[in-house]
Amino acid sequence: MTAYAIAHLRPAAPHPEVFEYIERIQPTLDPFGGRFLVHDAEVEVTEGSWPGFVVVIAFPDLARARGWYESPVYREILPLRTRHNDADVVLVAGVPDGYDPAVTAAKLRAAAATG
Repeated sequence: MTAYAIAHLRPAAPHPEVFEYIERIQPTLDPFGGRFLVHDAEVEVTEGSWPGFVVVIAFPDLARARGWYESPVYREILPLRTRHNDADVVLVAGVPDGYDPAVTAAKLRAAAATG
């Protein structure tokens, strides 16, 4: 099941180390099947506030997303970004093929009725 690394990066002053991080990240993703879905795109806020940028990287599964984030090669370049950008980063599994939100609603409704 596809998994995602999602980052919310807050605005920061441009820095050469961040440019280097961006230049070096793709080779860290390749062994884990990671690919950018969203990167350097303008955010259109429709509810609430969202100061900054969003990055979404897809992986074949959560194990490979975790493997990438914990890999020595990624950990080597990570400080190039974290020294200069505040961010929230999460790894999350996607829904399976054929996912039906009505089934989830029914489970939540049943749990609320008994809890």
